Amino acid sequence: MTALRTVTVDGSPVHIMESGTGPAVLMLHGSGPGTTGSGAWAATVQALGPTWRWVAPDQAGFGSTPVPAGSRGGLQLWTGQAAGLMDALGVERYAVVGHSMGGAVALALAAVRPQQITRVVAVSTMGAPGAPLSADLDAVWAAPAGPLGARDMLSRLVLDQALVTDSAVDARAAAMRAGAGAFASLFPPPRARWADELTLSAPTLAAVRAPVLLVHGAEDRLTPLGTAALPLLEHLADVRLHVLGRCGHVPAIEHPHEFRQLLSSFLGPV
Repeated sequence: MTALRTVTVDGSPVHIMESGTGPAVLMLHGSGPGTTGSGAWAATVQALGPTWRWVAPDQAGFGSTPVPAGSRGGLQLWTGQAAGLMDALGVERYAVVGHSMGGAVALALAAVRPQQITRVVAVSTMGAPGAPLSADLDAVWAAPAGPLGARDMLSRLVLDQALVTDSAVDARAAAMRAGAGAFASLFPPPRARWADELTLSAPTLAAVRAPVLLVHGAEDRLTPLGTAALPLLEHLADVRLHVLGRCGHVPAIEHPHEFRQLLSSFLGPV
């Protein structure tokens, strides 16, 4: 059964979706306005079932998790909060799955917690050294809350525009409006600095000891394959890359069945 609850991490509330009872898997969402842990991962978690313990937080500044007082969003905060969350839950060893910004956080977490992170799945990931801010990611971070901004953002995320339905636009617009205040503080212009801030150094990537699966869409416009995924092959000690043709930035939505097969196979038998 899936549950929503709040966990206190370093004195600050973190809202999480939890499901299942098996080996723990931390699920980290991306950085688009209106993104939440449950919104990003609920369909995947439901399809893969209760044989893993899925933990999908709203990261600081997203959904129902505020940015802690005196802080702002950023890789250091998100990484520390993710580690602190799993500590608070009493989980000693776990896999981590991250999408886009969440992929960079997942890799950073694996670098600083090598004894705890068993596997990393980085999907459409940020974090590669030297990766520039793409025009499409810049536009997504700048998207105004409301239907027009939601439609523009969703159209950039997916290759198949049939997925940009009125119901999807309405749901994202509502989520964008709900989170607009917190999100405004995360990626103010000029935005290239925030992409740089999410970049991981070569020594950090070399410190990742866990096996890493990179999953990437061949037509990803936000984090293009050539600048986002391919450079990571040179820096990670134990890495494999799966490229999905006819796929943009969200493989979990655009190729859900294949994505789930990749995920369950890589996470291993329960």
